Amino acid sequence: MAAGAHFANPRNDFWRLLHAAGFTSRLYEPEDQFAVLEEGIGLTNAAFRTTPGSGDLRRADFAGSAERLERIATDLKPAWIAFVGKEAYRGTFGERPDFGVQERSLGETQLFVLPSTSPANAAVPWRERERWFRELAGRSTGREKGQTPRV
Repeated sequence: MAAGAHFANPRNDFWRLLHAAGFTSRLYEPEDQFAVLEEGIGLTNAAFRTTPGSGDLRRADFAGSAERLERIATDLKPAWIAFVGKEAYRGTFGERPDFGVQERSLGETQLFVLPSTSPANAAVPWRERERWFRELAGRSTGREKGQTPRV
């Protein structure tokens, strides 16, 4: 496991899903997490502490996350901020989301909730997780849903 890197569990599908959905031109490893900036993608986390799974996070782990993400939205003006897992969104805003586009936004930045990529999320199969990642990729790039991603 890459020390201090999020989504570092080799069984976590985050990096594979980013690539499969067309967000990245190659498959990145957790230790390359800052290199995805070259693809026009910034990564941050609602909770800074790395844990084996979202069930290990506590309310205190999300302290200040809404304000921090609002500053990111104001300063960097990303078109989208995505939350990997409903618990990340709920921990940040105290609301239970559905997958997909959220009604809440941070200024002009739209919010999107993806399924968790954790191996503990076996209830959501790969194809379903990939479908949500592809939907966000399509929305964020202007590509139609279902259109072949860049690889």
